[in-house]
Amino acid sequence: MLEGMYSAAAGMAAQQQRLDALSNDVANVGTVGYRRQRIAFRDLVYSPSGPGGQAGVMEGAGAAAVTIGRGGAGATYKSTGGPLDVAIEGDAYLQVRRPDGTTALTRNGALTLDVNRRLLADGLPLQPPVRIPDGVDERQVTIAPDGRVLAEGGRQIGRITLFSVRASDRLMPVGGNLFVTTDASGPATRAGADATLRQGVVESSDVDLGDVMADMIVTQRAYQLASRAISTQDEMAQIANGVKR
Repeated sequence: MLEGMYSAAAGMAAQQQRLDALSNDVANVGTVGYRRQRIAFRDLVYSPSGPGGQAGVMEGAGAAAVTIGRGGAGATYKSTGGPLDVAIEGDAYLQVRRPDGTTALTRNGALTLDVNRRLLADGLPLQPPVRIPDGVDERQVTIAPDGRVLAEGGRQIGRITLFSVRASDRLMPVGGNLFVTTDASGPATRAGADATLRQGVVESSDVDLGDVMADMIVTQRAYQLASRAISTQDEMAQIANGVKR
């Protein structure tokens, strides 16, 4: 009987984790370059049936939620006309340097300048760094598809480098719109020629608000069912205790 409670409790925890992920998607529906979280469920540790059980039957304690990656399908591009706004076409990322010296990846191409006129993505400097020289009007800057940053007249003043990983759905989110590589994703390497930039455009979030709201309703109902299962198990335990007395 306790096994049923454990299974239901595990189900509640899994649905809560999925609900948290969906809530985060809703909060980032307007975030540039955001990709929705993909949540799946896996069995918890199962063991052979105990004494008196049926041979070959495995017993366990429910399921758990697990993040299986990020979305990517359905993202759209929005024209801004901003000279420092870029959208990444292809499965690639911008690389930035974090305050602790480590690097991270992002698809947020709404670039800005810091006081030293370095290009920033997600508020962090690009790596390798790109600096707009003094006297160059950023409104006249051209960013070519291959990442070359050109001043007025076609003079090259820098290059934005794109990076890719072997399995982008295995990148680990670290807050904001940043990801770091893992053993499963593989290291970040320079992207091939199939990954390009589009100036004056940003990538919209791939979150479909209608789909997310429907998933939230389903998740809430599943959570309620698991909660009701615990209540039912508790009532059965009370009845069993009453019979025993």
